[in-house]
Amino acid sequence: MGRILAVDDELDMLALLKMIIEGYSNHQVTVTNNPMEAAELLEKEAFDLVLTDLKMPGMDGLELLELAKKLDEDALVIVITAFGSLESAEEAMGRGAFDYITKPFRKEQILLALDKAMRWREMVRQNKEMRQRLEGKH
Repeated sequence: MGRILAVDDELDMLALLKMIIEGYSNHQVTVTNNPMEAAELLEKEAFDLVLTDLKMPGMDGLELLELAKKLDEDALVIVITAFGSLESAEEAMGRGAFDYITKPFRKEQILLALDKAMRWREMVRQNKEMRQRLEGKH
């Protein structure tokens, strides 16, 4: 089971994401429509994945992505946006986003992206453990 932080300035979108994710997976979702609160949550708690809208007042999704990466280099961030363009997708991916989803999306898109991200997270975790065990034997 994963812990997911969903950030979007639209409450309807947060409710939809929470319903999809908790209804079709065993992940727990914390939601906030305030990117500044999301930044505080990231500093205090550990999340397996961050789902963030791109365009938000106060702090945009790319700034939140950078903060998440600064706090945890392995942080997984999926950027969701209604303003889908090749440039913003390239910028998000270039800054370390794991994936990029445009609105409107189908529930399968979200679930597939989550599944892919969680598998990646597990692989990275196992890889680190193995490296630590190998280094410990020298």
